[in-house]
This record gives sequence, C-alpha cells and structure tokens, in this order.
Amino acid sequence: MFAKINTLRFRFVKSQLQTIYFSLLIIAFLLFFSYSVFQPVWLTLESIFLFLSLSIFVMTPVSVYVGFKYGTPFKERLEAISVLISALAKGRYSSRILDSETGDEIGQITVELNELANKMQEQVKSLQRMADEKSEYAQHAHIAATVEERQRIARDLHDAVSQQLFALTMMSEATVRIMDKDVGKAKGQIEEITNMALQAQTEMRALLLHLRPVHLSGESLKTGLYNLIEELQQKCQIDFHVDVENIGKLSDAKEEHLFRMIQESLSNILRHANATKVAINLKKKEHDIYLHITDNGDGFNVNEKLVNKTSYGLKTIKERCEELGGTFTVRSQKGEGTYISILIPQ
Repeated sequence: MFAKINTLRFRFVKSQLQTIYFSLLIIAFLLFFSYSVFQPVWLTLESIFLFLSLSIFVMTPVSVYVGFKYGTPFKERLEAISVLISALAKGRYSSRILDSETGDEIGQITVELNELANKMQEQVKSLQRMADEKSEYAQHAHIAATVEERQRIARDLHDAVSQQLFALTMMSEATVRIMDKDVGKAKGQIEEITNMALQAQTEMRALLLHLRPVHLSGESLKTGLYNLIEELQQKCQIDFHVDVENIGKLSDAKEEHLFRMIQESLSNILRHANATKVAINLKKKEHDIYLHITDNGDGFNVNEKLVNKTSYGLKTIKERCEELGGTFTVRSQKGEGTYISILIPQ
C-alpha cells in the first residue's frame, strides 16, 4: 500500500491536495482576520465555516482527479523509459521509444536514450565485424605460418640433408670406380661416406624432432620431457642428464611453451652442436620457473647468431619465452659448448 502511495500519480495527487489545502489555509486566515478586525455585517462565523467546508468537499475530489489525469501521462512516459533501459540491459539494442512530446525534459531524455541505443547497436555491429575479421585474420595467419614453416623445412632439407645425400651419391659412384684400382683409397672414402650418412641421419632426426606435435597429449610436462629424452636416447649417441623438480601445476599454455622450447633447443643441438653430453635442469624458485639447457658441443658466436638473426631456432625460443613474460639468455663460445637460461614467472 505504501509503495503505491509513493508512485508518480499519487505524488501528483498529493501535490494538488497540498496546493488546495494551503490555499484554503491562507483564505481562512484572511477571513478570520477580517471578521476580527473589520467585523463586516455580511461576514459571520457560520458563513466562514460553511465556505471552508464546501471548498474542502468540492476541491478534494477535483484535486484527486486533476492529479491522476496529469500524472498518468508522465507515469506512462517514465515506464516507457524504464522498459527501454531494461531492454538495452538485456541486449535488445534495436528497441526504441516513440514519444511525440519531445519539448519537455522527459522528451529530451527520450531523445538521448534513443541516440544511446543507436550508438550501442552500432558498437555491437562493429564488435561483431571485428570478431569476424579477427577470425579471418587468424585463419590467414595460420595458413601463412604453415606455408612459412613448410618453406623453412624445405630449405633445411635442401641445405642440409639433400646436399649431404647428393654428396653421398657422388662419393659412392667415385668409390665404385676406384674399388679395383686403389683399395686403400676406396676404404677411406667408404669411412667418409659412413660419417656423412651419420650426419645426414642426425640432421633428419633433428628435423623430425622439430615436427613433433607441440601439445603434450594430456601428459604432464615432466612426463612428456622424460618420454622425449628416452626416445632420443634410443636414436642418438648423446648422454642426456635430466633433472626436473616438482614445479607444481602450470597452465597448459606454459607447459606447452616450455616443452616446445626444450624441443627447439634439442633440435639445434642435434643439428649443429656435435655434442656428446646434454644437461636439462627445470626447477622452481620462489615464484619463478628456471630452465637451463647446456651442451658440450662446438659452440658458436652468440652476437653473430642473434644480431644478424641467422638462427631461426634461437629466435623462436626467445619469442616463446617473451610470450610468457619471461627472459631468455644464451651464452656460448666456439669450442666450449652452449648454455641456455630461461626464466618464466609463475
């Protein structure tokens, strides 16, 4: 009941009644003042009370009627505004208010709300268009990345394995021709052919390692890493030392990035380092994750590789590390092996 009394129409009625009663109060004061001071013959107490009673009896229903009559349109217009706001909140941005009375304050609010609805509708269309464009860009980027990766692998195969196989073919043909003439020289060439075949085999294993799936297939990072090392130990003459501490639960993105960085590092070692020992250390210290990879291979000039951007593998590792907000450090000297340090905030 009290909630209804606080509605807009009852406020209009209340305002009308207050105006009427206040006016009657002033009139009554003037009548009693005239009766007391001037004492006109025609003015009596009975006539004053009769006038006030009739005025209250007549003006009260009139005030109620006028309050309801003029309060109802305002109530309906405000309800329309409320309905529009509710519709916008629910995502129905095509809703509008049809209000013919635009000259007053409520009409101005109606116009501004309609303009706001138009802007929201346009923004939603713009966001949808951006989402569609983003999806198309993602597809194009995936296609471009796939093409680029295929081109890189094709260059690697051509620059390394293909040339080695071509050299093996030429040396094999030459060995066959001199087999009967110079057995000692032929034997030396066969040993050289064996070394080249081993080098080509190592190069191919590195490329296959690079093509290994990025995801861990539901395995933990520790399990996936040990499985990877066990697989490499069966195929490569390298002594692997792996030390993985309990680093706790990581997000899938972090685990996959760390696993991929280790893959890329091992691929580089197989292809370029000629290493016999590799150490991988993964641990957690306070709120950071540390990954250290070392080898006793040939080493290289770090500035030449990074500054001149001649190492695609190192660049990829650095980019993956930076995507996780980490830092990447590599130290190497020719003939002294390579040390890679990666720090990832947890």
